[in-house]
Amino acid sequence: MSHTDDVLAGIELTDDEYRVVQSLVRNKYRAYDSTGDVVLKGSQKMFRLKEEFPFVGPDGDPVFTVTAGGILDVAGNYTLTDDVTGEPVVVLDRQWTMLTDKWTLRDPDDESVIARIESGSMLADLLRYATDLFSFIPHSYEITDAGGGHVGSIDGRFSLRDEYTVRIDDASDVPKEAVVAAAMVIDAIEGN
Repeated sequence: MSHTDDVLAGIELTDDEYRVVQSLVRNKYRAYDSTGDVVLKGSQKMFRLKEEFPFVGPDGDPVFTVTAGGILDVAGNYTLTDDVTGEPVVVLDRQWTMLTDKWTLRDPDDESVIARIESGSMLADLLRYATDLFSFIPHSYEITDAGGGHVGSIDGRFSLRDEYTVRIDDASDVPKEAVVAAAMVIDAIEGN
């Protein structure tokens, strides 16, 4: 798969920066472009055997769905499937580590690495995991391509609800839609 092509039939994200905001009540998210328009909405389906995150475009049409690889998938294997074509586009894998959050975006066909998303501060992660007193510290992630080159960042803000700025500085081989979706899914799964 060439990741420079349009990867999703139902949506194309062209900005370099998006604001992702979580609902106050549950794992529902909206992504806004640089003009403040909603470009993507997603929510975690509750009470399912397999975690599921359907995403819709600004008009409410289904765009893609992220589904856990298994029931109670603690390994963190999630597949992003295009709702228009029915084809898997990206697999999002969680790597378990003691002190940092690490995720890998892989090609669903050949399992090659497309990008990595890794928390930016081991100290902040340690404080957040040690006690709820530090749960308010915003999360920060670095996005790199398969070769380790800088792609962008996901930076949390101090807010009553989770809010992130997703910056994509160089996405030549990384689909922006997958990065913005990953920001929402990671937030929901990590319980940020």
